[in-house]
Amino acid sequence: MALETNVKLYWLGHSAFKIIAPNDSVLLIDPFLSQNPKTPDSEKNQDKVDYILLTHGHEDHVGDTLDIAKNTGCKVVSIVELSGLLKKQGLAEEQAVEFNKGGKLEFDGFSVSMTNANHSSSFGGEYAGDPAGLVISFTDDITIYHAGDTNIMPVFSIYKDLYAPDVAILPIGDYYTMGHSEAALSATMLRPKIAIPCHYGTFPVLVGDPEKFKKETEEKTDGNTQVIIPEAGKSIF
Repeated sequence: MALETNVKLYWLGHSAFKIIAPNDSVLLIDPFLSQNPKTPDSEKNQDKVDYILLTHGHEDHVGDTLDIAKNTGCKVVSIVELSGLLKKQGLAEEQAVEFNKGGKLEFDGFSVSMTNANHSSSFGGEYAGDPAGLVISFTDDITIYHAGDTNIMPVFSIYKDLYAPDVAILPIGDYYTMGHSEAALSATMLRPKIAIPCHYGTFPVLVGDPEKFKKETEEKTDGNTQVIIPEAGKSIF
């Protein structure tokens, strides 16, 4: 299934993704990189970043945020409580961008909306606000939904109508999030053109199977949703 877009998307392992916008802005989602066994060595250090977008505070999602922000001067976008904790750990005030669920931020060439996710969130042993999903919509281009860490939620059917995501990034690993079958059913509720699995295989307990996710999703959607199983460090589109 061809997706016409000027957006470039890369998986960096686990739940980390790099997006290059049509205006060449670089966005990182959940940049758990330097300590991530699935991140290629060539991607562990990021020296050109404009925005970091965080779904929640767990260390396998916040990852290298503070170091990257210090080295690049990028904006760091997250829920209010997590933003406050990051500032306590040294994130510069002018780099921190806080908002909350239902909120929408407008940036140069794209917007970010914060959605619900059903999980937990802490950072440095402290409550880091609710976990979230993120909808990134590029002006006159595609919309990408990163569900964050979650299980299946009835609200996915509403997000299908409200955000109409072209691409849905869904955790499939099981144990800490939904597994591949629950994620496949989630994809049928969201009905994206493309679904991409993440949060699997990084650690032994994350046993979700991307091939089974692909088979179940494409069967349940009668082939109207294409599943792309990503390769870390390689372009997805």
